[in-house]
Amino acid sequence: MSSKPANRLHALDAVRAIALLLGVVLHASMSFIPGPPVWIIQDNAAATEFSLLFYIPHMFRMVLFFLIAGYFARFVLERRAIARFALDRGQRILLPLVTLWLPIFIAIASVFLWGVAKANGGELPDQEAPPLTIGTFPLTHLWFLYLLTAFYLVSLPLTAMMRALDRKDRTGSLIDAATRVLATTPLGAVALALPVFAWFATAPFWMQWFGIPTPDTGLVPNNGALIAYGTAFAAGWAVRRNSEQVLSAWKRSWHVNLAAAVALTVVCLSITGIAPLLMPAQPGTDRLIYSAAYALGIWTWTFGLTGLALHVFSRASRTWRYLADASYWVYLMHLPLVMALQVALSDVALPGVLKLTLIVVFSMILLLASYQIGVRHTWLGLWLNGRRPRPDERSSALPVADKASA
Repeated sequence: MSSKPANRLHALDAVRAIALLLGVVLHASMSFIPGPPVWIIQDNAAATEFSLLFYIPHMFRMVLFFLIAGYFARFVLERRAIARFALDRGQRILLPLVTLWLPIFIAIASVFLWGVAKANGGELPDQEAPPLTIGTFPLTHLWFLYLLTAFYLVSLPLTAMMRALDRKDRTGSLIDAATRVLATTPLGAVALALPVFAWFATAPFWMQWFGIPTPDTGLVPNNGALIAYGTAFAAGWAVRRNSEQVLSAWKRSWHVNLAAAVALTVVCLSITGIAPLLMPAQPGTDRLIYSAAYALGIWTWTFGLTGLALHVFSRASRTWRYLADASYWVYLMHLPLVMALQVALSDVALPGVLKLTLIVVFSMILLLASYQIGVRHTWLGLWLNGRRPRPDERSSALPVADKASA
């Protein structure tokens, strides 16, 4: 098995932080999308161009996150017993989901009601909330914790079983050989795109403009999300076994992958248009072309951005390490704040670009300040990220991924 140099982890940790922080921009943009409402409120400065701030990051952001999550899961498991790893993931992934869901949901629901009242002349419509069932349970943006937990519950028993049944790791060697071939040729993007392409091409009621359907409602995730994000998590796990060859290949070909990603995104938008298309995809050639372009676009964006990061973030950076540490807290807590700012500014007579900038910047300032003051060196930070050294302490020798939250 190839060597796995620790200095490469700085880039991957930065990639994961970018994937999470992009979520703030994506959600902030949603009130500025024109046409039929797709969010709790629509800003009076909504314009078609803002749709791209949702469409493009949504294409790859969470696939990128789950790829890195799978990589780091394998990385940490190489250094810990399965039981210890399970306890760690329970503390940093499952426990935040269980304990933070209710207060975050209450905050989101409160802002939602404010937005509805504002759009309805100051009064709430006389309408009952839908009953809470397995199919309607609102996971909100914390769905990624739910899916991560599910992936751990599958991968850890499989790992234990394979260690018991295949002590010489012959299966792993076959996976390594296949991963090396796929990573060093264009076949990698094609192979990873095939499962989600098959779902895109055949799923009934698929809203193609929105790509992978977000599994934020219901305790049984939709098949599209399971296929796309499960493939990404498994790919990251396999990549960790061949870290040197795979990351080097992505680093060499980042510009080719990003060029392909942009071209494929243009193909998709030429079929659906920039504005959201709120209708299911119809069978036919256009759907097949769109499905293929979108599925390949997911993975070329993912490979290209990861490869670019390996150039830009290959060395240790205090700024990016800090943002990597903070990004988990920022993403967990950002949505009610972003929504509140969207409602507050929705009828203010300012240019849309300025309002969107204010929402993103003000949210990030408050969230980073709350992280620094109330999380980083407190029991909350110890719970979510592990201990972080204070400025007057020597930096830990462990790579950040050893203590990362996902």
